[in-house]
Amino acid sequence: MAGEPWNRVNIAFPGAVSSVRVHFSSTTDASVRALLVENDKVLKLIRSEILQTEVRVLYELLYFLNNSSRGNKTFKGLKQVEQCLNRLKSMKLDVALQELTELCPKRIQRGLSIKAGECDVPSQPMLEWLSLKVLGAAQLMSCTLNRCSRAFVLAKQQMKWEEFVILNMVITSMLSRLWVIVRGILVSLSTLYQQLLELLTQVASAQPMPFLTDFSLPANMAQFLAPSDAHLLTKKPPRGALAKGPRHKQQSKKKSSVKGKDQGASREVKEDLGVAVERVTGLDADLKPFLKVVRDFSEVKSLLQKTYKDDTTQKFKKQVREAATFTDMAAHLEEMIPWCKSQKMEKEKRLLSFLHLKCQRMKCLEAAGYKVQRRLRTFRQEACWASSPRGSVPATCRAAAATRRPARLTTRLQKLRNPFKSSTVGTRAPQKQLKRQRQRTELSVSRLSGDNLKTRTTNEATSTQTSGCDRQDDIDDIFASVGL
Repeated sequence: MAGEPWNRVNIAFPGAVSSVRVHFSSTTDASVRALLVENDKVLKLIRSEILQTEVRVLYELLYFLNNSSRGNKTFKGLKQVEQCLNRLKSMKLDVALQELTELCPKRIQRGLSIKAGECDVPSQPMLEWLSLKVLGAAQLMSCTLNRCSRAFVLAKQQMKWEEFVILNMVITSMLSRLWVIVRGILVSLSTLYQQLLELLTQVASAQPMPFLTDFSLPANMAQFLAPSDAHLLTKKPPRGALAKGPRHKQQSKKKSSVKGKDQGASREVKEDLGVAVERVTGLDADLKPFLKVVRDFSEVKSLLQKTYKDDTTQKFKKQVREAATFTDMAAHLEEMIPWCKSQKMEKEKRLLSFLHLKCQRMKCLEAAGYKVQRRLRTFRQEACWASSPRGSVPATCRAAAATRRPARLTTRLQKLRNPFKSSTVGTRAPQKQLKRQRQRTELSVSRLSGDNLKTRTTNEATSTQTSGCDRQDDIDDIFASVGL
């Protein structure tokens, strides 16, 4: 396919003349006029600001995702769409179509040429060269549509997997808009090709100058494109008054006239924005029974949900009161926590999860043989309150920070009292130390046996005597150094 003449970026321009003088009639005039109309449509679509904006968005996305998404399939699909659009830009199709517009006679020239019988029109080589350009652009637009569809499917698949949702939404919206614009260009190129063939037939019969010898132009664009892309060129049947016959036309005219009268009458009524305007309430009156049924249904549904929640909570409380061990309590909590999560009861779920952790620790103590019946009674009350938290919070359910708050306050008060105590501590330190020593000795004496008591008292007496002598010697040395 690479050897086909239409599948080239730069198709060789024919060396023959661009325009020839032929016999000009009303038929030729109609062909030239239709060709210029279709040519202007294609030029407007190619040069439209909408297409240029979408292409710039595509370039920005590719620049943004160049480093982070090189291995992503969606990114590769966008790169293929970019290649197709860049090839269309390199073809310079708009320049060729603009040259065709300049070669064709203008409206005034066509009117004078009909009277004269002759006029200058594009030559056969020029028209065949333009036909090759149009065929190549149509094939490129068909390829662009396929690339857009493939990239759209890949981005949609990523959205289904909940990956880069916002980015894929931008990509899918851009690709859908590009697909619509490219399809419009493809349909316009198909119509332009038909008009080119019609004028080419008339010019070739008047001044035969064949340019394509190894390639024959197809009869229409549908034969040239693939069967999967040819259905895009079919136009949908007209809707409305044109598709339903003359009777429907008359009815639509009557309706439009009645509607026009009603609009004229409504324009005459001047409404002040500061005054309440009475509106027709017939529609609201008709909807009242329906709205009442919907409201009653919603109320019944909410009542049933509330009843279901209350019944389940009461059942759980009953199971908790009947639990004889912490093992049974843990089993009931494990059933209740997922149910609270499914009913979106976040507070109850959080409290019961906290109690479940405590229950696991108590279950280990229970398995070790400790008596935990008293703790089990308190735990039942906590579980009942956590299933429907109302009223004051039990002390055992409070957070650790709340229980430590009095200790923190006590610590702060002690820090404030320490500077005031420092002055008195220095003078009374020996007395307090002696008092503490006496208390310790009394406690130790009461705990010791008879023999140990005698030995301990003897040792203490000797130690106090030696300490007293040492202290007295130290005092004498101090006075002697002074000279007393």
